[in-house]
Amino acid sequence: MLALKPWKSAGLVAAVLALAATCPAHAATTLTMATEYPATSMPGLGMSTFADLVAKKTKGQVVIQASYDNAKGIKSGDMIEAVQARKVDAGDAFAGGLSKRYPIFGVSSLPFLADSLHKAQALTEAARPAYEKLLAEHGQKLLYTTPWPASGIWSKRPIKTVADLRSLTLRTYDGTSQQVMEKAGAKAMNLSFSEAMPRIASGEVNAVLSSGDGGAGRKLWNYLPCFAEINYAMPISVATMNLDAYNALDAASRKAIDQAAALTEAAQWTRIQGRLKKNYANMRKNGVKIDLRVPASVKKALKAASSDSLSEWKAATGADGAALLIRYGKR
Repeated sequence: MLALKPWKSAGLVAAVLALAATCPAHAATTLTMATEYPATSMPGLGMSTFADLVAKKTKGQVVIQASYDNAKGIKSGDMIEAVQARKVDAGDAFAGGLSKRYPIFGVSSLPFLADSLHKAQALTEAARPAYEKLLAEHGQKLLYTTPWPASGIWSKRPIKTVADLRSLTLRTYDGTSQQVMEKAGAKAMNLSFSEAMPRIASGEVNAVLSSGDGGAGRKLWNYLPCFAEINYAMPISVATMNLDAYNALDAASRKAIDQAAALTEAAQWTRIQGRLKKNYANMRKNGVKIDLRVPASVKKALKAASSDSLSEWKAATGADGAALLIRYGKR
């Protein structure tokens, strides 16, 4: 073997080191993720938790670039199409917002079907196979779910009678809730929050069906200083990821994504347990009058108006919906 002269050897080593310095072995992969909700909302906290866990578990080799508050201009109802088209690599969507195109996602928003945290979690587990099936058909995988606190009614004045309920021009969050409120006598509009806020500010909309969480995130107390705890439903949001983006990662990164998603889901369902108390404290701090004892006549009117909701959802979802309800233990 021909030996290199010392000065040539040193020069060669220096050149190799300089080249190595300009060519990192593993450049980080950045994945975009969006939600229409604020960073302080339950979905926002889920996204930041997921992003932090992914960064930690991949040692910075995969970065989730999260955007909140509809910064990407993608409403929940459009999220599946946006992720499928890779407008974003992943996204969080309110399941009720997805239900207009994909009725199966409306199950968590069905009125009075799951009226406790335990029932909401059981319903979500029963629905998971159906969610995964539909997302897979659109080139995606389910990452995790996020629970919302129970939905109530924000309004300008307290709701003390059925007549008060019928006087509302109400923002609802899916087709079912719009129909229920219309049957109860209110004027209802199915709007995303980004669509609803200008109408709330102008006074065109004088009530909102939402949790304390969603309302607090939007500072509804600036317009609607009353909240009635009707426990209409405990809906969820779903986080989904484009399968091509996922499969392009190496095996270790995919495993990290899966682990981060599972940990995020566990954190979200634990977080919700203390969320209502914190929301109510924040709402009272900002002058909201919270009615924990909604008149029986108002609750009776709402339950009567919702009596057909389950059967209509079953008709819209067919075999998938029937199988879901069997898993949940309700036929």
